[in-house]
Amino acid sequence: MQAKWEESTRWQVAKTMLAKMADSLDSYGNLEIALRVYGHQSAVALKNCKDSKLEVPFAPKNAKAIKQKLQTITPKGNTPITYSLQQSANDFPEESDTRNVVIIITDGVESCGGDPCATSIALQKKRIFLKPFIIGLGDDPEYMKAFSCMGQFYNASDISTFRKILDNVISIALKKTTVTVQLTDEAGKPVETNVNMTFVNNVTDQPEYNFVHYLDANGKADAVEVDALLSYDLVVNTIPAVTVRNLDIKPGQNNVIKVKAPQGSLFLQQIAPTAYGRVDALIRPKGSSALLQPQPFPSRVKYLAGSYEVEMLTLPRIKEQIVIKQGQTTVLNFPAPGIMSVTQALSGYGSLYVLEQDGSQRWFHNLPETGSKINLPLQPGRYRLVFRTKNASSSQFTDVKDFTIKSNQTTTVKLFN
Repeated sequence: MQAKWEESTRWQVAKTMLAKMADSLDSYGNLEIALRVYGHQSAVALKNCKDSKLEVPFAPKNAKAIKQKLQTITPKGNTPITYSLQQSANDFPEESDTRNVVIIITDGVESCGGDPCATSIALQKKRIFLKPFIIGLGDDPEYMKAFSCMGQFYNASDISTFRKILDNVISIALKKTTVTVQLTDEAGKPVETNVNMTFVNNVTDQPEYNFVHYLDANGKADAVEVDALLSYDLVVNTIPAVTVRNLDIKPGQNNVIKVKAPQGSLFLQQIAPTAYGRVDALIRPKGSSALLQPQPFPSRVKYLAGSYEVEMLTLPRIKEQIVIKQGQTTVLNFPAPGIMSVTQALSGYGSLYVLEQDGSQRWFHNLPETGSKINLPLQPGRYRLVFRTKNASSSQFTDVKDFTIKSNQTTTVKLFN
């Protein structure tokens, strides 16, 4: 910090700038600042990696105390950034409703073998402080590599840039920042709304804000306030969800974020009650085994525009490939089932098969082994029942019956007749 910098030294410039910053912050209510210094108590040759001290504790309107302390400090060379970050966790007042901010000003990288990036992220995840500001004095190419992973890094290559950076840091920390999310259709028109949006802290992976998207009577999305000291991913909770990584949020202004999220509706139509009782359908993206959700009959649900597989949990199950289009409704239903009736109370092992048009058979259901009568709702079609009783002494005593089911009719299947 004693190195020459333009017409002064880095330390003299830093002292002057910090004094002015402290004065400007004194005018804000509900604000406390503190000063922790490292590398100023022991000679560099001693390699004291615990040379870090909270010189001025947090207090309101303490600019005078900070300016006085700055005049007594002489930098000596060690740079224990990791240790200082760890110690700073104990500096902040123990209050639950505060925003804790760290500003690190340095002209060197970590000199004690610590990992300031891992330490910074760990303390952010514990919510000890928000994303730190790191200001590197002088044009050192090592700064970016060493500090960008810690938080918001700035390279102050000259005094004028240093001054602007400090002003920007204060703006980010204290000024109101808002975000307007526009949910667009395929053509980019912001017409979608009434969807839950989650701003996820992508350092802690925890949700910071949940909002239900809103459009006013003129079709304009509103602005929501967010903390510019955090890094976010935006999750728009359509079905399936749309995620925008690493939002580029500029502090102190309204940020407009466009997210393509065209939606249409799937109407699972059940015209009348059936022997099934409740029927659900399983909704999956086309070509994927991932289940989006079950949807009951009857219901209408919005999905992102795209191709889907709908598996209706009838007996046997029905699979349909559908396309959801922006602003349109796709309707699906199923034929009313008929009833397969087995009036004999036979204990044994039975399976049901669909008889395909090409003569092949496809298994879809096993009957209960207990000797009870069976009334089973089935979709209209041609079927085969294969059955052997428990007390049969050979596989050759298997009975095979073919039958047809029609909607809203009962078909009686008699075994061993």
